[in-house]
Amino acid sequence: MVLVENLLDTKGKTVWQINPEASVYAAIKLMDEKGIGALAVTQHDKLVGIVSERDYARKVILKGKTSQETKIEDIMTKDVLYTFPKQSIDDCMVVMTKHHIRHMPVIENKKLVGVITLGDVVKAIIEEQQIKIDHLEQTISWGESY
Repeated sequence: MVLVENLLDTKGKTVWQINPEASVYAAIKLMDEKGIGALAVTQHDKLVGIVSERDYARKVILKGKTSQETKIEDIMTKDVLYTFPKQSIDDCMVVMTKHHIRHMPVIENKKLVGVITLGDVVKAIIEEQQIKIDHLEQTISWGESY
């Protein structure tokens, strides 16, 4: 069973974050520079929300707001679903699929220690399944007689 901490060990624990009072423009610029689709929103080292490209599209562009004048706190998701390092990635997949989320912060001892994406989880599950398939193929081939 693969845990979130295993996934973070592989992908890294870098968390790109922004203050809720920053402009949406600053967030989109940072996401573009880092090649990511969401940012953790933190204040005084505490996770207070998450903002994604999807939030930008739905809550700024479609509502005719400007990205330079709109603050992150006005469009961020405040009720953030998060996970823990000891959680299984299978459990994360269930939550992410059920709630239609693509980014999930990882919290340990009340601190933000990473962010996993739906893509990270899918990749890890596929790798885990391939290992099981390889093992089964080896087991079957050992039983063959020539």
